[in-house]
Amino acid sequence: MPDHPPSPASDAPRWRDVVPTPALVLDRDALDHNIALMAAACREAGVALRPHAKTHKCSRIAARQIAAGACGIACATLDEAEVMVAAGLPGVLITSPVVGAGKPERLARLAARAPDLLVVADHPDTVAALDRAVAAAGVRLGVLVDADIGHHRTGVAGPAEAVALARAIAARPALRFAGVQGYAGHIQHIGNVDARRSAAAAAAGQLAAVVTALTAAGLRPAIVTGAGTGTHRFDAAGPFTELQAGSYTVMDAEYGAVDYAAGEPWPFRPALAVAVTVVSANVPGQVTTDGGTKAFALNGPLPRIADGPLAGAAYAFRGDEHGCVTLPTGAATPPPGTVLTGTVPHCDPTIAHYDAVHVVQGDRLVDVWAIDARGRRPAAASKPAPNTLR
Repeated sequence: MPDHPPSPASDAPRWRDVVPTPALVLDRDALDHNIALMAAACREAGVALRPHAKTHKCSRIAARQIAAGACGIACATLDEAEVMVAAGLPGVLITSPVVGAGKPERLARLAARAPDLLVVADHPDTVAALDRAVAAAGVRLGVLVDADIGHHRTGVAGPAEAVALARAIAARPALRFAGVQGYAGHIQHIGNVDARRSAAAAAAGQLAAVVTALTAAGLRPAIVTGAGTGTHRFDAAGPFTELQAGSYTVMDAEYGAVDYAAGEPWPFRPALAVAVTVVSANVPGQVTTDGGTKAFALNGPLPRIADGPLAGAAYAFRGDEHGCVTLPTGAATPPPGTVLTGTVPHCDPTIAHYDAVHVVQGDRLVDVWAIDARGRRPAAASKPAPNTLR
């Protein structure tokens, strides 16, 4: 979906009058506040910021992060990276190993267009495949060792394995050892701030041991990258040289259940909501909307109504296409056609449901941005012979 020309808020239509639901609605002022705040926090801490695009999957938002001072953009997938490079954004880092049919070759083609492209690896076979593909394309690629610091998803097991893999990278003629990544995704949503700080310190200690071992082996990592929104305040103290926080741009209900600090609210504002429309109001005490399980991610807290007279009202799913709002005691029943906004349970997968986000200021629609990196799957290089189809 193409982006719309931006409109001054004073001349723009009221978004509830023109946006077909269910739809993503993004508060531009809250977004820009969040982007500026994280950029300032990293500057003050003396660490770089390479924010993760897997949250918003939107090159327009990534460009705003770069303009605010980010050193580059982190991407979870090759699909995302291709879109960010095509948008002219620098410093793209793919944070998951690039493995699978045709992917090393696609990566090599992307590296030919983006000399500063970076990728992680956690296995010698992956390193060898990357080297073959990149060498065939006549380019060179920076590769970081991905270290497991407790998440047990990807990454080498410890310092000795990190040194061995870094040596394997450095020995490959088409590759260069660029640094190390350690992401503790398992602790980002620990609710209690003291428990989260303690877990972050333990993970950072594991990564520091990897950095120490690499340095002793003559492979001092120029980049030490990782971290997330939930631990950014702790991880800025090191050993990280840059942070990959992503959810801070829009926030969600999952982070709403996490303590920022004792007695302090999150400084990042909720910037994203899902707009739904009341389609039926015949059952006393509730209304039905057009926002079901296809409109929200299901791996987070149930949505609630975000604003207006029904703010805080409970939301439940009534199937793929429908949701149900339980009316607070004494609340007037909104008639069919009323547009409501629901909180986002988990921002990343909720955004992945949509092709575009509707950008608003107050009650005005000021722009529409394509979610251009939400994922595409190239067709197979050739169609299987008929007798191989099942």
